[in-house]
Amino acid sequence: PVGRRAALLAGPDLRHFLRGAPAGQPRPGPPPDSAPGTGRVYLETYGCQMNVNDTEIAWAILQKNGYTRTKELDEADVILLVTCSVRDKAEQAIWNRLRHLKSLKARRQQARLPLRIGILGCMAERLKEEILHREKLVDIVAGPDAYRDLPRLLAVSESGQQAANVLLSLDETYADILPVQTSAGGTTAFVSIMRGCDNMCSYCIVPFTRGRERSRPIASILQEVRMLSDQGVKEVTLLGQNVNSFRDMSEVQFQSAAAPVLSRGFSTVYKAKPGGLRFAHLLDQVSRIDPEMRIRFTSPHPKDFPDEASVLQLIQERHNICKQLHLPAQSGSTRVLEAMRRGYTREAYLELVHHVRESIPGVSLSSDFIAGFCEETEEDHQQTVSLLREVRYNIGFLFAYSMRQKTRAYHRLQDDVPADVKRRRLEELITVFREEAARANEAMVGQSQLVLVEGPSKRSASELCGRNDGNIKVIFPDAEMEDAAGCEAPVRAQPGDYVLVKVTSASSQTLKGVLLCRTTLSHFAACH
Repeated sequence: PVGRRAALLAGPDLRHFLRGAPAGQPRPGPPPDSAPGTGRVYLETYGCQMNVNDTEIAWAILQKNGYTRTKELDEADVILLVTCSVRDKAEQAIWNRLRHLKSLKARRQQARLPLRIGILGCMAERLKEEILHREKLVDIVAGPDAYRDLPRLLAVSESGQQAANVLLSLDETYADILPVQTSAGGTTAFVSIMRGCDNMCSYCIVPFTRGRERSRPIASILQEVRMLSDQGVKEVTLLGQNVNSFRDMSEVQFQSAAAPVLSRGFSTVYKAKPGGLRFAHLLDQVSRIDPEMRIRFTSPHPKDFPDEASVLQLIQERHNICKQLHLPAQSGSTRVLEAMRRGYTREAYLELVHHVRESIPGVSLSSDFIAGFCEETEEDHQQTVSLLREVRYNIGFLFAYSMRQKTRAYHRLQDDVPADVKRRRLEELITVFREEAARANEAMVGQSQLVLVEGPSKRSASELCGRNDGNIKVIFPDAEMEDAAGCEAPVRAQPGDYVLVKVTSASSQTLKGVLLCRTTLSHFAACH
């Protein structure tokens, strides 16, 4: 029953509503074209790509229930913020946004044109009571597993009551909801394959805001990827907090498989999970749908690349699976990694990196790092600096540590690295990363790179931008070129085209080059 799904209720009228009684009268003076339960929705997304996907799921549900979408804040009857809680800075951005929306809401109430504001996602899950009670500005709060409940929550809020559902689910994957792509006509898309996380790294809030790990049935993932292929999407990224622990248990016949064996030097905080169709099977099936569609995935966990290496073998063999891996290290110090509960040592991680590079020649590597974790010494920090130099990543995501309530670190460790030391260490890591990334990218100067065109460059109307197989941004002139498929007339690159670009210069974040020709993914693979 819906009443059991509502984990946080405010006001006796709302409890009465949940038992099936009327919700009360609507607010005075709604817009004449906005019936209760409908209206114009403005969606704003903060944080990771999972939140982008959540925005598309929420919009699919609201659209089905009669809502319309607006890109103009002033036109909205409902403003929904899809939020992030991974660091304090992300939450402060939301509080600042709410302060701005407070004046807008006050003006609308004076004009008798009510405006409802909702907080969705991870911050809703983590700070539900504070969000509802702070200045009474927010009307609805919905956690990551409660988006199906949005139409009801919005209907309740029509009466002036606050409404919330932040119950985490053990099985919600939104498998039956095909997300409405928020960037219509886009060349790339993100497909969620699982939700939640079981790793319980000591610094991480995700298990507490997104719940336990559960995988979406492969059949529904394949259906969505086929739909995207039919729409002309040329690149799909498979999304999850820990994609390579994917395990589809939706059919009885899937449940007899043995649990995978972890590689030497890796461990988990949970028992091995037998049964289910694994990530290698999913990756195999997805890559067969459209030979002209690139496939990426993020984020994997280093512990879940077993020695049998079927995922790495697939990446090496399939021309449309990008030769790019995200291997989040977080630290280069074994002592800090143990405190983080990452499940590997520095040595095991480096062994994996070497194995990946042997298996996939030319692979592009990216990683995450945290500066100033609890009790991190200067020696620990220097170990992370040396790991950055030794591995030489192409792409990096580096942040200062931000203590989160509920995590193991909050309860067991001391956040004892001063803020100024965290900033200095972060700046040092960023400097070293950029130096090494520039060297890695400079090795591509003179090479021809296959680039998926995304659109005009932000800095110049006479240039286009796209990304190569390694997910590195490539800038090149918007000029006429030949078509490798045999078209005699010169052509100009359009978003969604694959083009060959000869790299002429490189920085830590970008490649620049000249256009050679338009081609296809299959043609390029056959010639290289």
